[in-house]
Amino acid sequence: MKQTTTPPATAQRLDIEFQVPMTHRLRFTQDVLGDQFSELLALLETSDDKPARVQFWLDETLLSARPDLKQQLRDRVAEHPQQVELASNVQVVPGGEAVKNDVHILERMLKVMNAADLDRRSYVIVIGGGAVLDAVGFAAAIAHRGIRLIRLPTTTLGQADSGVGVKNSINLFHKKNWVGTFATPWAVINDAELLETLPDRDFRAGFSEAVKVALLKETELFEFIHANAAKIQDREWSVCEPVIRRSAEWHIRHITQGGDPFEALEARPLDFGHWSAHKLEVMSNFELRHGEAVAIGLAIDVLYSKRKLGLSAERAGQVLDCLRQMGILLSHPTLLEVDTLFGGLEEFRQHLGGRLTLTMLTDVGNPLEIHEVDDAAMRDSIRELIATVSE
Repeated sequence: MKQTTTPPATAQRLDIEFQVPMTHRLRFTQDVLGDQFSELLALLETSDDKPARVQFWLDETLLSARPDLKQQLRDRVAEHPQQVELASNVQVVPGGEAVKNDVHILERMLKVMNAADLDRRSYVIVIGGGAVLDAVGFAAAIAHRGIRLIRLPTTTLGQADSGVGVKNSINLFHKKNWVGTFATPWAVINDAELLETLPDRDFRAGFSEAVKVALLKETELFEFIHANAAKIQDREWSVCEPVIRRSAEWHIRHITQGGDPFEALEARPLDFGHWSAHKLEVMSNFELRHGEAVAIGLAIDVLYSKRKLGLSAERAGQVLDCLRQMGILLSHPTLLEVDTLFGGLEEFRQHLGGRLTLTMLTDVGNPLEIHEVDDAAMRDSIRELIATVSE
């Protein structure tokens, strides 16, 4: 009997590239919760002649320094009933990494958003430090698959870097930012007055991210920061304001024009110095501020770049000198736990996927991607940093 065979079915494939139109809105103000409240109102869209519904979330640390803030927000909203209304009471969450370390806080945030009947055209307005922006932003990003988020960063780090980014997250499994989303905020407002109550330690530490982006993008900016590092430590606003502004602009340009806003490719240059920074934060039980950990991470990678990639000793020295003159902590006992610290390399790789890709420097403005780390040279770089800061 003759056997017949049926040819295999032809697979059908349809691949269509597409782009999602987005707008990243950034505003710089002097007192947005006071005389310039109109700048916030201008960002809110009304629907069917009804006022925009907003839910405010406050950093508990900020509220402790400004106990009148809740009432101030209620008063401002009440002055403009046709443009904006409160969807609920003003909400408060713990400041710092505490808000990111407890998944039950995330659950509470979602319950509150649900109870207020927020929808995709409502607004979550979060006022706080980077960790609070991350956590509340994550809740807003997953509620209804995305509620409009307006960030008002209250730290120099948030205004110069994380607050203008497109990431939201919480920590899990003792790993930094393990759970999160990419979501473009509806708007970001960098307000000078909101930095007034920021403690000196946190004010200074935030400028490590400005140093980072300057090292990657602009020699002139780095040299300006280095020349004025002592004035930054003294909080001279005429110096600090243009540095924060320029850093924010560079971060937004990279996100919107760099071709990889959601980190789908191998490299993430804006995380220069961060492979060790994220690990150091966890190892120190978050005693280290993020900005301090980034400063240490930058110092380590700059010294490694000097050893392995041709960065001049003069440039490396300038970077360390700049960070120290700004008064940023460059040492911590966890640096001695080198084997544990090296675990940050694999965690960093896993976070992005694929092969390990780190950004290093051959000179200011000339980043270089590497895929392997010379273990001995990196250990020597860490030892050199420890020796340098102890002199």
